[in-house]
Amino acid sequence: MKSKIYALLTVFMLAFTFSTPIAALANDKNAKTIEVSKEEAAREINAMKRRVAEIKAMDKSTMTKAERKALRKELREMNKRARALGSGGVYLSVGAIIIIILVLILIL
Repeated sequence: MKSKIYALLTVFMLAFTFSTPIAALANDKNAKTIEVSKEEAAREINAMKRRVAEIKAMDKSTMTKAERKALRKELREMNKRARALGSGGVYLSVGAIIIIILVLILIL
């Protein structure tokens, strides 16, 4: 009886674990794929870093509200672009972590 409960629990968790990333991809209609070489990505990131340093060095007290808003928008866009260029990590959902913990408990 106990093994049936663990099996059902595992199936239940797997159902939520694997459906979440697929649903996230389906909902992201504005996602754009970025295919650039590592050298181009490094050059682009260095250019972004220089621009961020310029923005930090600016005297923002003399700017108008619209100019500051434009700077914030530019920084957000650069942040999104940098994350897209630098992505490549492994992401684990909460369900996957719970399943891993349960498997470790069962094994040990």
